[in-house]
Amino acid sequence: MSQTVPSSAPPGKQMLSEQVYAHLRDAIMRGDHRPGAPLKPQALAEEQGVSLAVVREALLRAVGEGLADRLPNRGFAVPSFSDRRWQEIAEARRTVEPVLLRMSIERGDVDWEARVRAAHHRLVRTRAYEPAEGAYYTSAWAEAHRAFHRTLLEGCGNRPLLETFDRLWTASELARRWSAHRNPDRDGAEEHRRLEEAALARDADAAAAVLVQHLTLTAAGLTGDSGQPT
Repeated sequence: MSQTVPSSAPPGKQMLSEQVYAHLRDAIMRGDHRPGAPLKPQALAEEQGVSLAVVREALLRAVGEGLADRLPNRGFAVPSFSDRRWQEIAEARRTVEPVLLRMSIERGDVDWEARVRAAHHRLVRTRAYEPAEGAYYTSAWAEAHRAFHRTLLEGCGNRPLLETFDRLWTASELARRWSAHRNPDRDGAEEHRRLEEAALARDADAAAAVLVQHLTLTAAGLTGDSGQPT
């Protein structure tokens, strides 16, 4: 979940920080900055035409959301490609999300069912790839994907747990995109269909098992790589 800028920040600075953060996030997700690449505050400030203070605020937010690392005496950098890093995030998601999904299936009402069906329909109808966006998933598909997974869990009704999901999702987004980039033949659409079907059938055991497999396949796609997306 996106962290909010403290309310004490001047409105103008807050708006600039939001804009710089959004630009930085999109650039990292597009692969404009390679894994491990430095994120130089001065260069970013000049590029965006803003102050160093605004850029540092945006970079700290990126660090908090897992999109950047803060290195001792070395500034900021895009997270390096590390199997251990992404496997730990995947392990956390496999631990947390099935629990939330079970709670959603138990507590979710008819409105939740309708939202799940609508979110899955939107995901199915959104183009995953566009020539203009290269080999990575499109921004529109990435958002539809996030919305589908979050909607599945929203029936739990527990805000702190959903905020945990939001943080883990953002932290894992780079890994998911890199995995998708190197595994174009994976049938994610079928995985999502099975997930929706089990959830709406109120089959908690089946839904949790499908979700764990879904997350495990993403993690497995990152194992044994040479260190860079291909």
